[in-house]
Amino acid sequence: QVQLVESGGVLVQRGGPPRLSCAASGFIFIIYPMGWYRQRPVKGRESVAFISEHGHTNYVESVKVRFTISRDSDKNTVFLQLNSLKPEDTAVYYCNVAVGMPLRVYWGQGTQVTVSS
Repeated sequence: QVQLVESGGVLVQRGGPPRLSCAASGFIFIIYPMGWYRQRPVKGRESVAFISEHGHTNYVESVKVRFTISRDSDKNTVFLQLNSLKPEDTAVYYCNVAVGMPLRVYWGQGTQVTVSS
């Protein structure tokens, strides 16, 4: 059974920087891309960062340079390093994977990051 468990959410003063972790299990981690999403207050869920099975990364424009996504195949874990945090980064952060045939999308339970100005 696919499981994604996020951790690392914090209440931070402006600047951070926390590192979010997502421990994955129940699927072959090394062959699937992974993503981080966030849901901000009164906003829809948005894609933040993406990392392919080969380590290629992509970011939403608002977090480029400030956030870094990475993965550790030995630990079956994907990370999101958050730097230079702003109050508008306050959100619940979720990791995400789509596995199987047909593809099914799985989400973690989310971890809260709160940035005070």
